[in-house]
Amino acid sequence: MRLVRPLASLAAACLLSSTALVPLRAQEAPPAAPAPAAPTTPPKLIVAISVDQFSANLFAEYRNRFTGGFARLLDGQVFPSGYQSHAATETCPGHSTILTGSRPYRTGIMANDWIDQKAARADKKVYCAEDETVPGSTSEDYTVSDRHLKVPTLGERMKNANAATRVVSVAGKDRAAVMMGGHKVDELWWWGGKGFVSYAGRTMPAVVQRANAAVTRQIATAQPALDLPALCQARALPVQVGTRTVGTGRFERTAGDAGAFRRSPEFDGAVLALAAGLIQDMKLGQGATTDIISVGASATDYIGHGFGTEGSEMCLQMLALDRSLGDFFQVLDATGVDYEVVLTADHGGQDIAERHAQHGMPEAQRQSANLDVKTIGAAIGQKLGIAGPVLLGGVNGDVWYDIKLTAAQRAAVEREAIARFSADPQVEAVFTRKQVLATPMPGHSEPQTWSLLERARASFDPQRSGDLLVPLKPRVTPVPLPVGATVASHGSFWDYDRRVPILFWRKGMTPFEQPLGVETVDILPTLAALIHLPVPAGEIDGRCLDLDAGPGDSCRR
Repeated sequence: MRLVRPLASLAAACLLSSTALVPLRAQEAPPAAPAPAAPTTPPKLIVAISVDQFSANLFAEYRNRFTGGFARLLDGQVFPSGYQSHAATETCPGHSTILTGSRPYRTGIMANDWIDQKAARADKKVYCAEDETVPGSTSEDYTVSDRHLKVPTLGERMKNANAATRVVSVAGKDRAAVMMGGHKVDELWWWGGKGFVSYAGRTMPAVVQRANAAVTRQIATAQPALDLPALCQARALPVQVGTRTVGTGRFERTAGDAGAFRRSPEFDGAVLALAAGLIQDMKLGQGATTDIISVGASATDYIGHGFGTEGSEMCLQMLALDRSLGDFFQVLDATGVDYEVVLTADHGGQDIAERHAQHGMPEAQRQSANLDVKTIGAAIGQKLGIAGPVLLGGVNGDVWYDIKLTAAQRAAVEREAIARFSADPQVEAVFTRKQVLATPMPGHSEPQTWSLLERARASFDPQRSGDLLVPLKPRVTPVPLPVGATVASHGSFWDYDRRVPILFWRKGMTPFEQPLGVETVDILPTLAALIHLPVPAGEIDGRCLDLDAGPGDSCRR
C-alpha cells in the first residue's frame, strides 16, 4: 500500500530513507532488548519539533494508531494536555512561546499580524516576522526578520552561555523558523514557495542546494492519488462546503503544482529531510557542547485549513507524518548522538462547521457577514458623523480605533462598537483595552481554568494589541461563506485551539504520562534544567517539568 510516492534522496549521504514517505506496513515486534540506562548527563543535541495545528484532540484521535515516530514519543514523557494558554491561538504567537518560556504578552508576538497606524508606509498592517522599515515592503511582500520578537530563545541563551553552541532552525513557514530559532542562529531555512530560502546574504549550504534540487524534481513530477488504508477509508465521507467538496481527497497532484505539494504529506517529508541533512552535515551534537535544532512541520496546518481536521485528507496526513518522523529519528539514531526530542504544536484547530453539524453540533456555524469590522465601522461612522474607517482589524481578535479620532470620538465609537458587537448572537464577549490591562497576569494554575480575560491578558501587548478584543462563541468558524482555499481555521479563545500535546523523548528515559494541564512555556525551563543552563525565573513565565517522574528530580539538577 502506497501512502506517498518516495522522494529522491536529498543528499549523497544517508538522509531519510524515503523523504516523503514509504508505505505503512505491518511490523513484527523486535526481540526484547535490555532497557537502556536512564540518562544522567545533558543530551548533546536538542531537537524541538512543532507540528502546526496539531491539536490535543487530533493527537488523542490517532495516538493508538501510530506505529512510527509518534509511537516512539509515546514511550517517553507524555503531557496530553499542554496548552498554548493565551487567547491568540495563531501560528506566530504559538511558535513564540515554545522555545522562549514566555507568553505572547512578553514575546511581543500577540498575533500573526497587527495594525500599526504609525508605520511609515501606506500599508499599516504589520506581519509578525517582517521588517516593515524596509523601503517598498508591504505586509504581503515583506522582508523576513526577527525584529519583533522581544525575548531570547533557548538557542540564544545556550549560545550566550557558550559561543560554541550551534543553533539551527528549519520550517515550512518563515514565522515558525524565526520564532523558534530566534536572533542568533547558525542556519535558518524556511520554505519560500519553490524551495528553501533564508535571510538575504546568507550562503546556501550544499545540503540545502541538494534539498532544493530534489524538491524541484519532486514538484515537477505528477503525484498519483494515494491509497487509503482501512482507517482512512472509514473517514472518507464527502462534505459540501459552499461550492467545494472535501473529505475524500487523496493528494493527487499535477506536475508543477507547488501549492498542492505544500498542502500534502510530501511537504513535511521535505522539511524533515532537510533537518536531517543539516544535522549530518554540520555534525550537530558531536561537539563539546549541546546543540539545538528546531523543526517546524507545517503541512498539518495547510491541510487543516484546506480540508478540515477530519476526512481522508487529515487521516492520510497523520499516518504519513508518523512514518516520516520515524524515518527522521532513525537517521538521528544512526549518528550515535545522544539527543532529546520535544514535540508540540503552535495551536490546535477545529473541524469544518458543516461536518460538525452532521455530527450533531448545532452550535457549529460560520461567521456571519454581519460581523465584518469594516462594515460595522462604516455604520458607526455614519451614525456618529465621523469620516474615515473608524474601526480597523477583525473579529475573533483585535479591533483598533482609527488613530485620527479625538478623545470624545473614541469614547463614542467605543460605546457604539461594544453595543453592536455585544448584540450579535455569534459574539461571546467584548473586552476593552482597559479591562484587559486591569486583569492580573495568570499564575501557574491549570490553564484550562483561566477566565477569558486571563487568556486575553496572557497575549496582550500594550504597544501592539488592539483597543477591543472580540472573541466569538465556541464552534463559530471565522471563515464566512463563500469559502476559497480555506474552509476551516483556528485563533479562538477556546480549548480546542489552545490545547496541544507536549511529548518528550530520550533514549533511556522513564516512560510517564501526566494528564494535568501544563503550558508550552514550560518547555524552555525544562530543557534548560536538563543541560544545566540557568534561567532567571523573572525573565520567563514557564516552570520546569520533572522528566524523571521519580526520585531524580531533573528540575533540581
